[in-house]
Amino acid sequence: MKINQNYFNYLLPPTCILCGDKGEKNNDLCAACYGDLIPNSPRCYRCASDFEAPGLATGLCPVCTLNPPAFDETFAPFAHSQAIRHLILNLKFRHHSPSARLLGSLLANYVKKAAELPDCIIPIPLHKNRYRERGFNQSIEIAKIVSKLLNIPLDTTSCVRERDTEHQVGLSGYARSENIKNAFSVRATLQAKHIAIIDDVMTTGSTVQELSMALKKAGCHRVQVWVCSKAH
Repeated sequence: MKINQNYFNYLLPPTCILCGDKGEKNNDLCAACYGDLIPNSPRCYRCASDFEAPGLATGLCPVCTLNPPAFDETFAPFAHSQAIRHLILNLKFRHHSPSARLLGSLLANYVKKAAELPDCIIPIPLHKNRYRERGFNQSIEIAKIVSKLLNIPLDTTSCVRERDTEHQVGLSGYARSENIKNAFSVRATLQAKHIAIIDDVMTTGSTVQELSMALKKAGCHRVQVWVCSKAH
């Protein structure tokens, strides 16, 4: 039996995860806390890094101009500020389902307006050892919501994390790149030629770079990166 959303909200009204006030627009986030989220703008359209020069806001940053990444575009609605960080940590280390729903909804609402939608979405895969330890993949939890809201197929089987790499937190940019090198493989024939990779947060871009290279090598023509936030 399908329950009417208005009736469901009447019985269990949405409540802001961050402050406990009444949620807005069927989300567990109030208008005031939504206003505290920091937009990731102006940004480089390729890597979502912010610009020092506002006049470059619609173009490429110097790094992407000189050394373009394997992925073609990055969509990150928010800077990795305190509120977004709280939601991501809540999901990542507490498996807090409302945080996954909220992050997925915020990301879906943003890309629906800003991006050309792909043939399918692929969440960043975890190595089997990490998945066994944690019991879930936060990127998959976010991607499930995005897939449902935007009606885009979700592919969780074509890409595999071959190596159980160290945690990226605390590593330098170069160390991150070396740590994640050749970590992914594509184990199926890709039918989709336009794919969006989904992750919670993007820092240096090393992880999505490696997965994008694997996807391009397997025959994908265009790779977007969709993340909830961009750390600068």
